[in-house]
Amino acid sequence: MNFRALHAAALCLALVPCVHAADKAPVDAGPYVPSPSSVVADMLTLAEVGPKDFVIDLGSGDGRIVLTAAKVFGARGLGVEIKEKLVKEANDAARLQGVADRASFTVQDLFKTDISKATVLTMYLLPNTVNMLKDKLLAELNPGTRIISHDYPLAGWIPEQYRQFDLEDKVAITGVTTTLIYLYVVPARAEGTWSAKLPANLSKDPVRLNLRQQITRVSGSARVGGKDVLLEEAKLRGERFTFKLAVGGKTYDFAGTVKGQTIEGSVEGGGTKAAWSALK
Repeated sequence: MNFRALHAAALCLALVPCVHAADKAPVDAGPYVPSPSSVVADMLTLAEVGPKDFVIDLGSGDGRIVLTAAKVFGARGLGVEIKEKLVKEANDAARLQGVADRASFTVQDLFKTDISKATVLTMYLLPNTVNMLKDKLLAELNPGTRIISHDYPLAGWIPEQYRQFDLEDKVAITGVTTTLIYLYVVPARAEGTWSAKLPANLSKDPVRLNLRQQITRVSGSARVGGKDVLLEEAKLRGERFTFKLAVGGKTYDFAGTVKGQTIEGSVEGGGTKAAWSALK
């Protein structure tokens, strides 16, 4: 498929009402466009796929991503595809390659697929489809899950890493050599008001943290000694939350793990290191 055809398909899909949740029949998310084999390896390498991972590929086509994850990277995986012929080919290939115990493929609507078991989710879908999946990804994937998207970004998400390179194999697919790979990490839900317990030298009383979150972006302030102090360099990567806080003329580095309604971690500054925690 050339680039114009791919763009036309994306535009066509964008004009179709988003009724997949109510439909019983699987939704066709676009034409089958395979990722070149070299890109598959780059995608899985960027996501640091390993034997402990469970990879779900949405729109798995001939199964090459899940098959490579199982055979080369030692992972387990599931491919989701609505074209029965491609699913049969992928399952046959898994048996021939001796990885059928770790790689399987099913005919299913990717919008309705349970993706909660994934530690890595991959996709090479039309841009409109990618962004139709945003809410599903946030709702169903656990914090820390890595998402790899080939060519098309998730609007509003900040990628952890980004790769751009030229690949001649892409000319036959998109009409250009440009290849893009985006790595995202599903964030924990940190937004809200937290009551934090800090080391006594920072505050003897509980400190109120007010956090605002827009997907992967976090900002906020801490109420310390009756004053609101802005958090500096706040970052949220999966469950790991880090920020800097200036108190008493010194800047302290905070790191913590967000687990549901709690945050636990350590704070460093002034030559000391101590524990801190927070409850929502």
